Amino acid sequence: MPNVFETVIDYIKTTVDNEPKSRPHIGEAMGCWLYYTAIAEEIPALEASLNTSTDDELLSLIRRSLNLAHHQKQILEKFMIEEGIPLAPIAQSKPKSDPNSVPLGVKVTDDEIANFISIKVASNIVMCSTNISQCVRNDIGLMWARFHAEKMIFGMEVKTAMRKRGWIKVPPYYYPPGAPKN
Repeated sequence: MPNVFETVIDYIKTTVDNEPKSRPHIGEAMGCWLYYTAIAEEIPALEASLNTSTDDELLSLIRRSLNLAHHQKQILEKFMIEEGIPLAPIAQSKPKSDPNSVPLGVKVTDDEIANFISIKVASNIVMCSTNISQCVRNDIGLMWARFHAEKMIFGMEVKTAMRKRGWIKVPPYYYPPGAPKN
């Protein structure tokens, strides 16, 4: 997934990656463990969503979200193993099934799936921001910056698709007292 953010991060790595690498401190290790757990638990839910929807546009979003989750999980897992950070136990993958055979009382709606993806992207972005702010090591901070940028870009695609399909949840508009309501 080469993009502008990846290029910038690669450039920054070459300029700041010569620092001595201490062991990750507890905040860095905890951030890795929590994000890994969040991504690993997201994957089976996305796989189940693939088994539920028949909407081509939503299926494309689910697949892109799934690919991004696998991509980030793989990078983080490799890093955690190299640094001696234990991996969280994770749920098993879901088998493929026919979306038309899922009973209506069990079937998740396309709107619910899109909002699930949106919520996961938002929470992942917040986790990345928190992890960036806690980093002492530049290489770990850059990893979080990369994940943050990837999720932001994907989040914009999700928001555009949700707005187009009428799935986005917009809170009521705020009108301060005395302001014209137009």
